[in-house]
Parts: sequence; C-alpha cells; structure tokens
Amino acid sequence: MRIAVVVVVSCLSLVPHGWAGNRTKPTRTVQSQAAPAHRPLRVVIAGLVHGHVEGFLQRNQHRPDLEIVGIAEPDQQLAAQYAGSFKLEQNLFYSDLDEAIRKTLPDAVLDYTDTYDHRRVAEVCARRGVHLMMEKPLAVSVQDAHAIEKAAGQGKIHVLVNYETTWYRSHHAAYAMLHDNSIGEARKIVVHDGHPGPKALGVRPEFLSWLTDPKLNGGGALFDFGCYGADLATWLMDGQRPEAVTAVLQQIRPNVYPRVDDEATVILTYPRAQAIVQASWNWPFDRKDMEVYGATGYVLTVRHDDIRVRRSSEKGEEQIAAPPIAAPYDDPISELRAVIFDGAQPDRLTSLETNVIVTQILEAARLSAASGTTVRLQTEK
Repeated sequence: MRIAVVVVVSCLSLVPHGWAGNRTKPTRTVQSQAAPAHRPLRVVIAGLVHGHVEGFLQRNQHRPDLEIVGIAEPDQQLAAQYAGSFKLEQNLFYSDLDEAIRKTLPDAVLDYTDTYDHRRVAEVCARRGVHLMMEKPLAVSVQDAHAIEKAAGQGKIHVLVNYETTWYRSHHAAYAMLHDNSIGEARKIVVHDGHPGPKALGVRPEFLSWLTDPKLNGGGALFDFGCYGADLATWLMDGQRPEAVTAVLQQIRPNVYPRVDDEATVILTYPRAQAIVQASWNWPFDRKDMEVYGATGYVLTVRHDDIRVRRSSEKGEEQIAAPPIAAPYDDPISELRAVIFDGAQPDRLTSLETNVIVTQILEAARLSAASGTTVRLQTEK
C-alpha cells in the first residue's frame, strides 16, 4: 500500500533571472557598504575541512581585489598544514569564528566547514552583521535552512551559496535559449553531476570524513551532487517549487560508503515539465552537464563553455560556443563584492531564496527514498 507523504513548506516569491543580467529588487532590505573600487574585499575563512578551500586559495590567495584577514579553524594540526602549504602567516589563524570576526572586522565570511555547521556559521555572521558566502549546499535540513533564512533577515546580511556550475557559460546559454523561446516551453530537464567517488579521487581525510557522515553531510551523493541539479532546475523553472519529489537512493558500494548513499536519482514533477537529477559517486569520469528539452528543441551543455542545440526548424544539431557571462556575475568573489559594495542583487543560482527550495527538494528526496513514496510539496496558505 502506498502512503501519501506531504511536506509543508513556506511560500517564497521568486522572480525569473534574465540572461542579460537583469536583477530584481531584494526580497528584504540589506544595507550595502559603499567602498572605493580599489579597496579589496576583506574576508575571514570559516573552516578548512571542505576540500574546495584548496582550489579557492590556489586561484584567489593573491588576487588584488581580495584580502584574507583571518582563518577560523579549531583543528590546529589542519591549520598548520594549510599554513605551510600556502605560506600563510600564523597571525591569520583563530580557533573561534566569532573571535576572528570581532578582531578583524571583515566584510564577509567564506564558509568551508561541513554542511551541518552552516547554520552555526550563519548565526554567528548574522549576530556580527557580516555577509556570508558558503560552499554548496545550503543546509542538511529544511529546519536549518529556515534558521539560516531567519538569522539572515534579523542580521540584515546576505547569504550566498557557491556552486561551481553557477559560473559555467554553457548553463547560462541554455537558460537564455529556454527563456527567449528558442526551444519553446520547458518539458524535461536532466542534470548529471558526479565523479568516481570521493574515496576513489583521494580527497583529503578531513573532507572524506564528513562527506561520508549522514549527519554532517545530510547524505552522500544526494546532498553532495544532487544539490547541483536541484539548484539548476529551480533556476530554469523560474523559482517554481516542484509539486512532487520522487527519489531512489542506493549504496552500490556499501563496503566503501557504508553510512550514506552513493547513487541518487530524483524526479521533480512540475505542472507542465519534469526535472531528473542524477547524482553519483559511481561514474567512471567526473561530469557536470545538463539537458534542457523544450516543446520545439533542445540544448545540451558541453562542460563549461559549449552547447549543442537542435530546433524543430533545423535538420540537425550544431555545437556552438556559449557567450561570456556578464560581469560581475562571472566569478564568485566579483559577485560577492558587487552585492556588498554596490548593492547588487545576488544571482538566482546563489541566492538564499533559491537555496531554501533546494534544501526542501533534497529533504523531500531523502524522505521519498526512505519511505518508498512520492513526496508532495505543499505551500502554506
């Protein structure tokens, strides 16, 4: 016997995000901090256990528009490893985030903790009135997502969520073709994200430890990679929340990942479309790509910069280069600077509003898989 499971969520009003960089007014008032164009953005890094912090430091440590004024990491051994690898001064390090903020007065915090810790970091930032950009996903639960949303409102801070795929030209080109009616109304979206698995990739031990912990990560591949598809689908569907979520989670390699899923397929049902999110730690190669099918054509993304397009008026498919993304929305630090210093509206892919919906989708998927049912999402009146 199938049981109807209903998840009740709060109503959020989202406005479509346009290709040309059009932005809507914020849903809440957040004060910007006027600053000279040449002043670097002062940031504190919260945590070093998220492996993406390595790539961030490699790319951004010496950029002139950014100044790292503090690093809050309670694990002294881990802090020492990073200090040695990146030649970081010892006086940058703190064991406590609140102390680091209080002593350095940053413009923003960049969160590289485990996902479970995102709520705590957001609440600390909100109390201090410091803006926050965190690595995806937003939270391990809807309860935490709403707590972050509440703290951000009370503290009058921006909370942005950083996804690698936000900065792909190909994804923005696909959005543009869907929204200028080049391929007609959306019918099906298929998003593939994943790799051979964190163990196979040899990620750092502190990263692997929490990625494979259901409390600290929210799940396994579902939360690690399913969040990308949920974010992209919500963006492509102009902020619509799906009517229903159906998910299948598996442990293909329980001997490697005994506590979390390593394979996830999630179907999001909309009134006139479907989105299929395929997240995996079992693909033979890493991939981040998507397919957008409209009533009259399709767009397939090819990694970062190209798209494959076919329309009903054309005989065949063509592969073309996607145009550049308009600044400052082509880079996470540039966007964060524009939001804080210029009062710009966060991109919908990084916005808190979108990512609360992403968390609702992920939690519904987790419940769907556990119960063997389709979870229907309802909006509170």
